[in-house]
Amino acid sequence: MAESRKIIAENRKARFDYFVEESYECGIELLGTEVKSVKNGSISFPDAFAEIINGEIFVKNFHITEYSYSSIFNHNPDRPKKLLLHREEIKRITRKVEAKGYTLIPLDFYLKNGRVKVTLGVCRGKKQFDKRASIKERDVNRDMQREVRRNLNG
Repeated sequence: MAESRKIIAENRKARFDYFVEESYECGIELLGTEVKSVKNGSISFPDAFAEIINGEIFVKNFHITEYSYSSIFNHNPDRPKKLLLHREEIKRITRKVEAKGYTLIPLDFYLKNGRVKVTLGVCRGKKQFDKRASIKERDVNRDMQREVRRNLNG
């Protein structure tokens, strides 16, 4: 069976602000109206992070807008959402995060076979000079691509 993967949203700022050491595919525990809002793309997570509480991982600062066609029984848009991982993966992530300077950041949200999934990154923060180096590297690559394109087109 072929896996279909449709990206709903990705956190580009996270890749600029952090070095991504490892990434994990996680399920996410959502309510019915939250799933419908996520499938519509009504999410916002620029400052989202994950936190380990009592051996479970929760995503915080992840906003899912209320579903507009729902009744009065709608969800709380800013509630912490539980991530679904195997116990061994949670232990491995906990050991990594307890090391100095590591944090858990959601990198992107996508649909995989109709289910909402999250790519959770174990990240280390970049310093200002690292960010400048990333910008310089991106500009150099863009210039090289322009040169190649110009030489091919003549």
